[in-house]
Amino acid sequence: MLLLMLSATTFLLIACAPLFRTQEAYNDSHRSPNNNNGKFHNPVLTTVSSDNQNMFSATVDFFRGSPDRVPSGEIPVMPLSPSPAAETEEIRVTWLGHSTCLIEIDGQVLLTDPMFSDRASPLTFLGPKRFATDRVVTVDDLPEIDAVLISHDHYDHLDHQTITELRDRVNRFYVPLGVGGHLQKWGVDKQRIVELDWWEETTHGPLTLVATPARHFSGRGLRDRNKTLWASWTILGTRQRAFFSGDSGYFDGFKEIGDAYGPFDVTMIESGAYNDAWADIHMKPEETVQAHMDLQGRALLPIHWAKFNLALHPWTEPIERLLREAEVQGVTALTPLQGEAVVPGKVQEPTRWWVAVESPTQG
Repeated sequence: MLLLMLSATTFLLIACAPLFRTQEAYNDSHRSPNNNNGKFHNPVLTTVSSDNQNMFSATVDFFRGSPDRVPSGEIPVMPLSPSPAAETEEIRVTWLGHSTCLIEIDGQVLLTDPMFSDRASPLTFLGPKRFATDRVVTVDDLPEIDAVLISHDHYDHLDHQTITELRDRVNRFYVPLGVGGHLQKWGVDKQRIVELDWWEETTHGPLTLVATPARHFSGRGLRDRNKTLWASWTILGTRQRAFFSGDSGYFDGFKEIGDAYGPFDVTMIESGAYNDAWADIHMKPEETVQAHMDLQGRALLPIHWAKFNLALHPWTEPIERLLREAEVQGVTALTPLQGEAVVPGKVQEPTRWWVAVESPTQG
């Protein structure tokens, strides 16, 4: 049990309450109708662990390890090539692994859930380590960032080291209610932090940003479970629209968001780290495709896979299952390399780059 508590990764936040305590100043979180007695709640009934017996078995299996949960070779990563702002006539998205995406829209450059550390953990020596790549992307490789969007405060989405490196290089940080307390503690000027509740809108240059609902949970320590809000993000440009899911289980809120703000030119939706034991708070790949359709999306970019070992499934299973379902449903799925920019309206057939990672002779 001690090992479980010391790891304190996203997986262990699900498996058991982690040991570490963090900032308890949560600003005006209590103003939210989604906050009861100091804690936020989901829009539908949700349990972090849907089956205690399955959770115990999953925890044991997690620490036994399995070779197919990590790549057998290095994952290829392309050098970043952002466009000059004046040339960004169509939305471009560059996936940087896990839930980190570089979004170029209307001359603005946005960054979602930036995570450039080696481990998704509060510890530098313990916890899930990023998969080996042939090129390590760092904060120094990024272009000038106009705004950072944070979905929630789990370690694989809100990384202390990355935020510290970005804090003086970003104009604005947009976060769900309460998450700003973490950023302030890490030295981000309060004037550059914008906290939003679900369905609240704000403007950033020509863009309208909306903190939309998600079905998940929050917490970085033993005493702060659900004291900060979690969210998805809707990005409304002058001509095009994008959706970023953060982490979420499937729920009818996707249809509500699609009806309110769709159609979306591109959706970036989580598709990995699922398990029956926590089915309420992470989607399976087939649900990812359904969420995309609920959102009235045109092109789907699967995220939250191919960077950390956070679940029991093989590391390539999420994308293979998603592509099968996308083909059945007639959904356009994007499968770029990490670091490869894509224009959602100008994509070709998906490329299965991960096959070459596992079978170099076939690649």
